[in-house]
Amino acid sequence: MLVEEIVASARAGDRRAVARLLSAVENHTADSVEVAASVTGGDATIVGVTGSPGVGKSTLVSALIGAWREAGLRVAVLAVDPSSPFSGGAILGDRIRMSDHALDDGVYIRSVATRGHLGGLAATTGAAVRLLEGLGFDVVVVETVGVGQAEVEIAGLADTTLLLLAPGMGDGIQAVKAGVVEIADVYVVNKADRPGADSAVRDLRAMMSLVKREPGEWRQPVVKTVAHEGTGVDELVEAIAKHRDWLSSADHLAVKRRERAAAEIHAIVEAELRRRYEVTDELAADVAEGRTDVASAARSVLGNTGETSSTVT
Repeated sequence: MLVEEIVASARAGDRRAVARLLSAVENHTADSVEVAASVTGGDATIVGVTGSPGVGKSTLVSALIGAWREAGLRVAVLAVDPSSPFSGGAILGDRIRMSDHALDDGVYIRSVATRGHLGGLAATTGAAVRLLEGLGFDVVVVETVGVGQAEVEIAGLADTTLLLLAPGMGDGIQAVKAGVVEIADVYVVNKADRPGADSAVRDLRAMMSLVKREPGEWRQPVVKTVAHEGTGVDELVEAIAKHRDWLSSADHLAVKRRERAAAEIHAIVEAELRRRYEVTDELAADVAEGRTDVASAARSVLGNTGETSSTVT
C-alpha cells in the first residue's frame, strides 16, 4: 500500500495501519520521512505520566482512558519500557494492565522500548506523539519507564505532566528534593487508601508553599486517587482539563509546542551528527593510551568528513 493509503486507513480507525506508521517512524525506514510529511496537524492533549516504579502508573492510565472514552474522546497511549543494558530486550508489559480497552476501536495502546535512550522516554517518542496527534487522536498519553530525579524529558514533550507518588514509599522526603518534582503540572497521590496518603499530600502542599509564584501562574493541584477502584479519576481528568485551559488562555501552549518542536529538531540533528562523525575504536584507543589528546582526536574526526568545527557549531 502507498503511504497515503495507510494514513487514510489509520485516520479511519484501522489500528494495524497506525502500527505500521509508528513502526516506520521508530525504525527509521525508507518511508519514515514520507510518513512524517504526510501526517501533520492535530490538536491533541498530550499527557505525560511519570513517577517511581510501582506507584500505579499503568493502572491509573487505564482508569483515565475509561473516563476519556466516556466523554467520547479518541485516546492513544505510548507505554515506554526500559531496554535491558545486557540483552537489549524489553518486556513491553505495561499494556497488560490496560487490557480492559484492548477491543475498543477508539483506543490505541503501544509499548515502546527505550533502546538505551535515557530520560525516561525512547528517542523516537516525540515523533510518535506527533504522528498520533496528526492521525486525529484527541488525547495522547505517554507513560515513562519510571523515573529517577534526573529523568525529566517528559516535561518537554507533554502539555500536562502528572507526577505520581504513593504513600509509604519514601516519596514524602523525595518530594522536597530538586529534580522530578519540579516538572509536574499536577501531583497525584495514588493508592490513597493506604496509610500515609494524607501525610504525602501535606508534604507536597508544604513544599509548594515555599515556591514564589507570579500572579496568574499555574499552581499545581494535588489529587488523591485509588486507580484500581477509579476513585479520584474524575477529579484528575478535571485538573488536566483546567491545566489545558490555562495553557490555552495565554501563549503558554504555543510556547510549549515551539519548545517541543525545537527539541525534536535538535534530537534529529544530533543523531545525524553522531552517524556522520563516527569515532573509531582505533582513535579511542589512541586517546586512552596517551598517543593523542581528546581535542586533537575530535579535530581529526571533523577533518575526516571535510567539515570544520565552526560548521558543526
